[in-house]
Amino acid sequence: MTPTERLSYSAITQRPRLELPGGARLAVWIIVNVEEWDIHSTMPRTVLTPPAGGAPMPDIPNWAWHEYGNRVGFWRMLKLFDAFSVPASLAINGCAIETYKPIAEAAHQRGWEFIGHGYGQKNMQKVEDEWMDIAKTTMAIEKFTGKKARGWLGPGLTETWNTPDILQEQGYDYVCDWVLDDQPVVLKTRSGAEIVNIPYTQECNDVAMMLIQHHKASEYRDRALDQFEQLYEDAEDGARVMAIVLHPYIMGAAHRMKYFKQILEAIRHKPDVMFCTGSQIFDWYQGERKRLGGV
Repeated sequence: MTPTERLSYSAITQRPRLELPGGARLAVWIIVNVEEWDIHSTMPRTVLTPPAGGAPMPDIPNWAWHEYGNRVGFWRMLKLFDAFSVPASLAINGCAIETYKPIAEAAHQRGWEFIGHGYGQKNMQKVEDEWMDIAKTTMAIEKFTGKKARGWLGPGLTETWNTPDILQEQGYDYVCDWVLDDQPVVLKTRSGAEIVNIPYTQECNDVAMMLIQHHKASEYRDRALDQFEQLYEDAEDGARVMAIVLHPYIMGAAHRMKYFKQILEAIRHKPDVMFCTGSQIFDWYQGERKRLGGV
């Protein structure tokens, strides 16, 4: 199905008003991406260009750059989550659950939601068997947490034409790849059933800002707070959802952490804001659809 077949255009100003519990205006959710990069493959991203060009293997500098995030950066971030008592959603490769088991254990102990993020860090278009890749990810999460994953984030937001259909058929409630709205939206699938897209972000995403746009670390704080203030204002007309996206090897670097701390400090003091997981946002939205007559 093409994008226009999956959903119709909808102006946010012409929708029924969505209301969060307790009169809250804004739902904020934080997604921490934990990935396993295969040292036998070309690195998905590079911080250091090989001096002779090409794609050398093993690519030790760029593999190690990422590995620092899982060895050190994640644990630096975790101290902040604990200090602020803020929940997070863990988007994790299925294979990474075993490779980085202490990370998975720490997230599980804190009640974080686990979101499927591909079995390995590989574009979904390049996966040999997409159905099996999703199924293996699902099984890895369920085996570890005792719960079936409800949400999915494609590696690099990648999908094939069939991804939402496969996710719905395998029991997923929501996906995050369709970064096109400040409220959840419903996607149609080939079975006739629906899957919901929960707002994600490319604007407050450390990959886009630090690695592609090459901003200094403080830009992450400035942009996140500017976006928060505008969405909080927009929410006067109906609830909005704001995502904050982090990768331990990027935002977990020592010179960037203080800016993430400043974001949390500012947002948690604002009234009428809920910190949520993806599943909590999905459940709230489904309740609102029922209240509004299936909109």
